[in-house]
Amino acid sequence: MKIAKLVGKSICLADILAAGLLATLTIFAAHATAQVEYVDPTIGNVGILLLPTRPAVFLPNSMVRVYPVRADALDDQIASFPLTINSHRMQELFSIMPGDGGPAAYDQEKTTPYYFSTRFDDSLIQVEFSATERCGYFRFGFPNGKASVVLANRLSGDMRVQDGGVVNGEELFDGMKAYVYGEFSAPVTFKMENLKAGRRVIASARDSKSLDFRYGISFISAEQARKNLQHEIPLWGLGRVKDAGKARWNEVLGQIAVEGGTTSQRRVFYTALYRCFERMVNITEDGRYYSAFDHQVHQDARPFYVDNWLWDTFRALEPLQTLLNPEMEADKIQSYVRMYQQSGLMPTFAILTGNYACMNGNHAAPWFADAWFKGVRNFDLPTAYEGVRKRSLEVTMLPWSLAAKGPLDDFYSAHGYIPALHPGERETVPGVHPFEKRQPVPVTLENSFDDWNIAQLAHVLHKSEDQKLFLQRAANYKNLFRVENGLMWPKDSDGHWIEPMDPKFDGGLGARDYYDENNGYTYTWDVAHDFNGLIALMGGTAKAEANLDQLFREPLGRSKYEFQAKLPDSTSMAGQFSMGNEPSLSIPYIYNRLGAPWKTQKRVRMLLESFFTDTLQGIPGDEDGGGMSAFVVFSMMGFYPVTPGIPTYDVGSPVFDKVTIQLKNGRQFSINVHNNSHDNKYVQSIRLNEKTLDRVWFRHADIANGGTLELTMGDSPNTSLGSAVSTFPPASLAVNPEDYGK
Repeated sequence: MKIAKLVGKSICLADILAAGLLATLTIFAAHATAQVEYVDPTIGNVGILLLPTRPAVFLPNSMVRVYPVRADALDDQIASFPLTINSHRMQELFSIMPGDGGPAAYDQEKTTPYYFSTRFDDSLIQVEFSATERCGYFRFGFPNGKASVVLANRLSGDMRVQDGGVVNGEELFDGMKAYVYGEFSAPVTFKMENLKAGRRVIASARDSKSLDFRYGISFISAEQARKNLQHEIPLWGLGRVKDAGKARWNEVLGQIAVEGGTTSQRRVFYTALYRCFERMVNITEDGRYYSAFDHQVHQDARPFYVDNWLWDTFRALEPLQTLLNPEMEADKIQSYVRMYQQSGLMPTFAILTGNYACMNGNHAAPWFADAWFKGVRNFDLPTAYEGVRKRSLEVTMLPWSLAAKGPLDDFYSAHGYIPALHPGERETVPGVHPFEKRQPVPVTLENSFDDWNIAQLAHVLHKSEDQKLFLQRAANYKNLFRVENGLMWPKDSDGHWIEPMDPKFDGGLGARDYYDENNGYTYTWDVAHDFNGLIALMGGTAKAEANLDQLFREPLGRSKYEFQAKLPDSTSMAGQFSMGNEPSLSIPYIYNRLGAPWKTQKRVRMLLESFFTDTLQGIPGDEDGGGMSAFVVFSMMGFYPVTPGIPTYDVGSPVFDKVTIQLKNGRQFSINVHNNSHDNKYVQSIRLNEKTLDRVWFRHADIANGGTLELTMGDSPNTSLGSAVSTFPPASLAVNPEDYGK
């Protein structure tokens, strides 16, 4: 077995040891480009307003994810450590803590993607942790020689003990169970205590300054958890687990090698890339998986992935993984197909516990289409299409609901928009969420985009009537553009514009009658499938460019504290542009469709430098499991997938002198940047595979088989590059993605 082949697969210590390759693997890791050394999981651990990132230890796309349980990095006490989590930013499962099990102040914390350690102040107890795909390994150091560890249910369930220092149990959560099987490294005595909704085990060892605990997690059974542990951590020794994890992360992060830039920029880049591998997670165990979509255990040769919030991730994270790991992307999409077959509903938020009614839209459609038109074909497209078509036509569009379609959906089908209520008007339609409301503008716009992607899939499958229907629905966004205001605006069921209505302020917390997490200024540009149509509605290119300029200049119209209290998701504002929320991610690149690419270059550099730093507050909003970080990875490399479903990328302004992407087909795509610096942010010329381009975009097909993009930079804009209408990126309802995949 070759080292490259071994490292390219999931690291299993049993396999490594059986092959006698642990020492060789360590040498390989030592000589590999040490990208993992740039990762700092503490970046963003203090949220600006919303939830912070966590310094999570895990292997890429794996079941076991562990971090210290605390409010954020400024909380000086750790409450406990979970043995894994349900989903990104959701419930922790099980609990372990040394000493008496209570919260403890800590210091001397060290964290990497593959290893965590800390020391508690009063007891001087040290905690170390590392993980495999389905297992974890804790080492506890007790300077006083009195070893004690408390293992408990966090939610509800049971814990049991066996001779030989064995603990097993289950955790009940959201209609399913997690199972744990664990072993202590030394003889221990157990004391059992009942909790309100579970039990806890106190494991003690006399005259012991060190105590290790290794464990397996399963969503199938306690016996399967034991098998997972035997397979992945067959021998004692934290170092083995730690070294294998480091090698795995270096291999994964090493898919992208960067040269140049500052140390801070490399830290931001590789930490963002690490965040892009936290989800989806493979929950297959020995060729079987438990699916909460039909509450059955299935056997399948292909892995089954869960934990995705497509409202956040379809825009950049999934396109990034399509570029880096197309085989895995096919498995993830086929997992969604199986979820649809098992539950009868195509998910958008597919978490471990099943379909999650969250946010809005039918964003599996652009994900599927984007992957398909970029050459990912190893999934059941007809069934995938059936699922997204059904989701569009038979399931309600209402936010935070998975119910069948209702009267508002029928209105949408007849009139092409979701009607809004007037201020103070009482809701009478059943099923509308009391807090999330109707959100008529984003629901209309985002479903227009999703339906455009369904139309493209219908074309592939030769469903001409469906294609016609969904192309008509794709134009529905036009029904909410208010020409005299130049903004997307809600209207009532009689077709009248809602007045009074403040497009800057109506749409946030407690005011989601019209928008969702963002205001009218952001959502006006949320038309990725037809920027040309939007530009025409605005009155042409010059007017649209002026509108986009004004977005970054328009004042809040009130104090910051008043604005943020109402719109906490719209953080890190530049005028009315919100860097802290996903619908904003493509907006800086729209200048490429207006003949002013130099403004894209200026804005992107400004946004990266201002809001993505290597500090505790270095993430501008919720980092939704790669949703925000993928924007950073793409933009720092110098290109971005503006419209999922169209297999092209826009050129931005790279921060590195050279980027080399190792493609899964064994070839490389390189970005060579000449004369790059902080001031030299403007692209002067572009060469792709030795051919000069007069445009600022390229096709996925241009790089899928390897190639070179050369950018020459300068400190002043080249206003002629990409300025001719004939050179603009594809951006209309009439685009056929297949024309750009050749």
